[in-house]
Amino acid sequence: MNLSLMSLEIVVVLLGITVLMADLWLPAERKRMLGYAAAAALGLLFLNTFTSHCSCSLTDGQTASTAGGMFIQDGLSVFFKRFFLIAAVLVLILAVEFSDRIAVGVSEYYSLIIFALAGMLFAASANDFVMLFVSIELITITFYVLTSFTRGKVVALEAGVKYLILGALASAFMVYGIALVWGTTGKFNFSELSMVSAKFAENKLFLFGVLFILVGLGFKIAAFPFQMWTPDVYQGAPTPTTAFLAVGSKAAGFVLLLRFLFTAIPEVTAHWKNLLIVISGITILYGNLCAIPQRNLKRLLGYSSIAHAGYLLLGVAALTNAGQSAVLYYLSGYLFTTLAAFTVIALVMRHLDTEDISGLAGLSQRSPLLAATLTLAMISLAGIPPLAGFFGKFLLLKAVIEQGATNHGYYCLVFTALVGVVISLYYYFGVVRAIYWSKDVPDRSPICISRPMRLAVWVCIAGMFWLGLFPNAVLKLADSAVSVLK
Repeated sequence: MNLSLMSLEIVVVLLGITVLMADLWLPAERKRMLGYAAAAALGLLFLNTFTSHCSCSLTDGQTASTAGGMFIQDGLSVFFKRFFLIAAVLVLILAVEFSDRIAVGVSEYYSLIIFALAGMLFAASANDFVMLFVSIELITITFYVLTSFTRGKVVALEAGVKYLILGALASAFMVYGIALVWGTTGKFNFSELSMVSAKFAENKLFLFGVLFILVGLGFKIAAFPFQMWTPDVYQGAPTPTTAFLAVGSKAAGFVLLLRFLFTAIPEVTAHWKNLLIVISGITILYGNLCAIPQRNLKRLLGYSSIAHAGYLLLGVAALTNAGQSAVLYYLSGYLFTTLAAFTVIALVMRHLDTEDISGLAGLSQRSPLLAATLTLAMISLAGIPPLAGFFGKFLLLKAVIEQGATNHGYYCLVFTALVGVVISLYYYFGVVRAIYWSKDVPDRSPICISRPMRLAVWVCIAGMFWLGLFPNAVLKLADSAVSVLK
């Protein structure tokens, strides 16, 4: 076994253990700083992925594998690993700001974020059902704890229980699906399965197995009809947990979905385009329509996350490399946009008992930087130029329209997506209206922002503008990454 290919994952796990052990010796007043140390360490690991001697540095089209082909290193895995590292760094900085609301166990909170990151890194390289299931469970189990970590709040405990029950149900479907696929084909490895999947395209047991696996993955990405957990968990979980769920967990679900559909069963996927079209369209409409009446900011972003899962499924339903590349680009923009929104929510709602939109009243006077950041995040999520969200939606719609000649259902999907964009303008700009034009301002005190948090905010703003104005660099990386898919 070539452990050097897993060097990044091993170091991240050791970092999580180190943070956990450091809690035993550090005085209570210094434990909060462990988050900054962990974020700095992950930042160095991210920079190290660009060095020539790092296992993450591969030339175009080059792949390597270990553990009997279960773990694969290629352009797609490298792209997502860098994505997850950036997300974890920003979430850890946010977690430090949130730590004063964690009564006990702040070091455990940091370490659980790192362990969740380790699961995401393994998911990026999963090329086998065993690795797929282990990585998903590592992610999900850590989030069970992270969701209900502020156990003094009933809403957090309720969110944790709901996530646990529905997550366990999704895992049960996935295990049963894997058992059916293995029972009919005798294959666990995706590369080996792709060689024989066409022979079983009419086998009902095999198709049921595939469907059950998609149920499990649909839960991870919050696609209809497996989205019911999202608003409650987003609302009840601590804000850093919600941010990491919205970005990291969703991206992990999509990298596994892309591997499964286009590496393991490409022939079967080609026959399921209508199903993917329907799920994408319903997910977009459901998320956007349910977001309209929401007053709780985190709950609103929960329904928004469902809608964005639908937009991302546009690229999957297109069944082309252009669509897959658009998924990767869209996720990159979604990373900075969503983390910017949750960062502002965490800072503004720190001393409030509610997360209602009305709490944003007067934000433009209390902190012009945070007001501008949340406004830009809402504009990007709505898909308005020149921010990342606009170009991401453009690429996804372009990939779907190009397939319209082969199946007119794609044109209906494009129309549905555009309707969803129009609907979203209402509730996104409702947030902007509360920031700048709300007349009832109960609190006018300025909001203090630490230097690390200010840096994180500026990174998110820069990411939104850079991806929107200069998309070519990330697009080239995305095109190279998806070239390994069939």
